[in-house]
Amino acid sequence: MKILFASDIHGSAYYCKRLLEIYEASGAERLILLGDILYHGPRNDLPKEYAPKQVIAMLNQYKNEIYAIRGNCDTEVDQMVLEFPIMADYGLLCFDGLIFYATHGHVYNEDHLPPMQPGDILIHGHTHLLRADKIGDITVLNPGSVSIPKGGNPNTYALLDGNTFSIRSLDGDVVKELELERTMN
Repeated sequence: MKILFASDIHGSAYYCKRLLEIYEASGAERLILLGDILYHGPRNDLPKEYAPKQVIAMLNQYKNEIYAIRGNCDTEVDQMVLEFPIMADYGLLCFDGLIFYATHGHVYNEDHLPPMQPGDILIHGHTHLLRADKIGDITVLNPGSVSIPKGGNPNTYALLDGNTFSIRSLDGDVVKELELERTMN
């Protein structure tokens, strides 16, 4: 099973279109959005081709394939125009024996962990900094930012293909990769 993870689109029609082209070409079965979908936020500059209405139209076409988490920039108004749920603060996802605690990252992150068991995987966005590391008995993942990367990183997303979690640039280059360990049979 292939799953594509992305975070922090921040209303960029340009980067949303690129992401959806990548999603289509990847053969992924689901698109997991880790928050900050439409609004750029007061701490960020406007992303390239900031056009939330276009992002709404593009994403709504994939409403049956998207699982989304609420980011700190996502609001009830955003939920009124998006045709898939976005207001959950977290989601527990299980794919082929891998257990993910998916959240945006502004509340729960590696410095403030949610309740987790050994082998669980925390995946979040928010920082716009990519990450794929084993920390003690858990794994912390961040696909980076689709539209406003920070820390000198390229614009990125992540692809889960079997046990392999790879963070990739929008050009398809693997930036970081980690083999995940299954906790369930």
